[in-house]
Amino acid sequence: MKKIILDFVRRGLIGGGFGPLVLSIVYFIINRSIGLENLDVNEVCIAIISLYILAFIVGGMNSIYQIERLPIMMAILIHGIVLYIGYLATYVVNDWIELGAVPIIIFTAIFIVGYFIIWAVIYTIIKKKTLILNNKK
Repeated sequence: MKKIILDFVRRGLIGGGFGPLVLSIVYFIINRSIGLENLDVNEVCIAIISLYILAFIVGGMNSIYQIERLPIMMAILIHGIVLYIGYLATYVVNDWIELGAVPIIIFTAIFIVGYFIIWAVIYTIIKKKTLILNNKK
């Protein structure tokens, strides 16, 4: 278990640095395309910290697949729930979505569809590589 926790922290630290980088790119694109209202220091600080935490969690959560006694579907479910909560919290804290039933339902639907598409692509790639390896034997 210690190995998995250390792997989570290592992956989280690697991934954590990308959060603020992505935030700055998004703010730059928004500013160039539609103009961005002035942000105060608190908004920027909250955005940077929350995106760092989110990126840390996203990076670290991949270590859940290292737990061999955890069934793959359970690992995917835990992974998805933790990411969903992390993204939703980040969006709400930064006022990127309103805290209400309709925005959260829309966010949830988009998240589920996106998560499913990503896993479908991953599954397809792994299946193709497995077939190639099996054909070489």
